[in-house]
Amino acid sequence: MASHRRPKQPSRARVTVLTATAAAAVALTSQAAHADPKPSKGEVKTEVEKLSHEAGEANERYYGAKEKQEKLQKEVSALQDKVARGQQEINTLRNGLGSLAAAQYRSGGIDPSVQLFLSSNPDTFLDEASALDQLTAKQTETLGKIQEKQRVLAQQRKEAQDKLGDLADVRKTLGEKKKELQTKLGKAQRLLNSMTAAERTKMREDQQRASRSAGDRVELGNEAPASARGAAALNAAKTQVGKPYGRGGTGPGSFDCSGLTQWAYGQANVQISRVTYTQINDGVRIGRSALKPGDLVFFNNTSHVGLYAGNNTLLHAPYPGTFVRFESMDTIGSFQFGVRVG
Repeated sequence: MASHRRPKQPSRARVTVLTATAAAAVALTSQAAHADPKPSKGEVKTEVEKLSHEAGEANERYYGAKEKQEKLQKEVSALQDKVARGQQEINTLRNGLGSLAAAQYRSGGIDPSVQLFLSSNPDTFLDEASALDQLTAKQTETLGKIQEKQRVLAQQRKEAQDKLGDLADVRKTLGEKKKELQTKLGKAQRLLNSMTAAERTKMREDQQRASRSAGDRVELGNEAPASARGAAALNAAKTQVGKPYGRGGTGPGSFDCSGLTQWAYGQANVQISRVTYTQINDGVRIGRSALKPGDLVFFNNTSHVGLYAGNNTLLHAPYPGTFVRFESMDTIGSFQFGVRVG
């Protein structure tokens, strides 16, 4: 007789495991199908250059904040020194009045107005004194000096306190810009690390070769320079073609963009400031059509600067990973204005 026993059903736990395994397999297959393909060598190079360019802009903002911090620190120190000297002068004047009071006591008593000055609230003496006419002319002059010095001292103390607040803000900005710079450079380095050592070496060699031969490919023309100083600065910068971009570099081993322009003008015995955000004020601003060789040229919200070399060409230190080179201004970014250094 045939058996009609019902087939054994799989346990609930086994069904759950099989279902989860199948779902995971489907998910992995789907992820593999939609996974982003590994970027090509060209895409990595483009992204690295973009990040390096942004890092160059962040570098200028960082050193701009650093320069402002150093200036504020000097101003605060000078104010604090003035406050200390002013307080010493007030103390000396008060000591003189104290000696006068002692002499009056020895001669028969302390003048009431002197007693009021030596009270716990001498700052309001001249406002409250009703017996000022009893003091000698010398006493009146001394008390007037004290009041004036106290007023100046209060102003200097407030100014120093305000600058200390500004200094704290700048230090915060400095930290933020440094973090931004490190983030950009770190991301660019991670992209470079995704390439083989041979690919990275070839990229560096290509960049260096392109940078050093750029001057041979650029037709500069024979435009008259902005000035003798501008011509001297441009000629000095030309000798640095092929030097590497260096964060914070002011030469001669490496340069950032404003470090190159400052160094070049320094060779022409002209001192200009350190970063783009202050170099914009180192001369007269001019439009693109008025540019002449030797003029400073600013791009991208004044975060980048170079020297105009003629025929729509810039000589500059572009960004990390590149070298000082000539380049068409049409490929650099958003033109802001030129500055003709006096």
